[in-house]
Amino acid sequence: MPTVQVTDVKDDDFLLDVREDDEWQAGHAAGALHIPVSEFVARYGELTEAAPQDGRVHVICRSGGRSAQVTMYLAQQGIDAVNVDGGMQVWQAAGRAVVNDKGEPGFVL
Repeated sequence: MPTVQVTDVKDDDFLLDVREDDEWQAGHAAGALHIPVSEFVARYGELTEAAPQDGRVHVICRSGGRSAQVTMYLAQQGIDAVNVDGGMQVWQAAGRAVVNDKGEPGFVL
């Protein structure tokens, strides 16, 4: 499965966060699209509308398990998708910004 390190994700890369609502509200990467894995199939159209046509989708969750499942699904649909290794835990540990819904500093549940 295609995987990238947190340090390889650039600020302008398209990021899809598949964690659940409570995790998202506690803290997420600014600018990420949020579609919980539990709602992903039903809301798939939101991703195809928002994702860059010829760009890559970076998929992230808390530690990498759920995002790996979504990455495999997207690859089967012909979308250039990669799993962000270690997820939001590594994102935060690497010093990357984590914000809440108000744009204030957040944290990873």
